[in-house]
Amino acid sequence: MSTLPATPAATRTDRPDRPTPPDRRLPALGGFAPAVLGIELRRVLRNRRTLAFTLIMPAVFFLIFGLPQRGQTLDNGRPVTAYVMISLAVYAAMVATTSAGGAVATERALGWSRQLRLTPLRPTAYVATKVATAMTLGLLAVVIEFVVGAAAGVRIPLDVWLLSGLAAWLGSLVFAAFGLFIGYLVPAENVMQFIGPILAVLAMFGGLFVPVEVLPHVLQQAAKFTPVYGMGELARAPLTGDGVSMAGVANMVFWTLAFGIGAARLFRRDTARV
Repeated sequence: MSTLPATPAATRTDRPDRPTPPDRRLPALGGFAPAVLGIELRRVLRNRRTLAFTLIMPAVFFLIFGLPQRGQTLDNGRPVTAYVMISLAVYAAMVATTSAGGAVATERALGWSRQLRLTPLRPTAYVATKVATAMTLGLLAVVIEFVVGAAAGVRIPLDVWLLSGLAAWLGSLVFAAFGLFIGYLVPAENVMQFIGPILAVLAMFGGLFVPVEVLPHVLQQAAKFTPVYGMGELARAPLTGDGVSMAGVANMVFWTLAFGIGAARLFRRDTARV
């Protein structure tokens, strides 16, 4: 009586199961983490041209245009140098946040967006990291401007320092969104060509370089619709005592939403091609 051949060891079904692959869970918050934010900040702070353009130049502007007005006062008796310092702190914050946000254009050109799509990092976490980096740089710009002003002899009440600085910093969120919008809109080689002149014109019509009141009447009315006008008005309100107008708040909210929505649409279009 014949028997069936033994089943080869290699084909037996009772062999141990293969190791189960590790569970690849998505990182918390889509990948937004302090370590990633720290890397972004170090990368930005290593760029000497960015530091000179965003942190040093506005402080130099204060020394050039603010110090000659020492001894002059506003209608409420507070120093004109403080008015100039706060205006230039707003300018420094908007330049810093726009530059940091606009850096996405360079990363797109280098193919970094494609690389990120291969990682667990969520697109929203990537954008949030960029915004946080921009806002951190904006805070640093405001602090440096205020330190230079204090060292140069600006003396104002503590609550004015705090409230004006906070308004200048939080208001720069408008330009963090603007930087992302421009970064996804134009090629990398054209970013600074767009950003530099646009910010200078906006600062002029927003009352940061000269008071809006000295402009022709038509330009005074047009200035109220620029994204810088609300920032400047809110930041200087604690100093001038004029109060916070709803028009200034509405101006900032409108432009933040406009640039934010525009950046989100361009971001989705960009990642859809990746």
